[in-house]
Amino acid sequence: MNGVMTLGFELMTGVLAQEEPRQTGPDFGKASPFGLIVVVLLLIGVFLLVWSMNRHLRKLPESFDETPDESDQAGDGAAGVVAEPDLDPGAENPPDGTKREPG
Repeated sequence: MNGVMTLGFELMTGVLAQEEPRQTGPDFGKASPFGLIVVVLLLIGVFLLVWSMNRHLRKLPESFDETPDESDQAGDGAAGVVAEPDLDPGAENPPDGTKREPG
């Protein structure tokens, strides 16, 4: 185990101790046109995501209060209607007059 670690350290120091990069021409380290295309595509993607998020946020109500406004109650009558729960699930027929089928 100790020999393997020593060999690993020797390989790491050999790689890290290289003096200079081999490609040192006049264009070394400069960005290519491909990098510009990637950056532009990322900016377009961010723009589209922000635009979509703003569209969805405009559809949300002003607040999420639990009490409805008077304007909502005047609209359609179905907004405030709540179904009554079945009081006795074991009963033969529910209290609203409908009959249950056996089964």
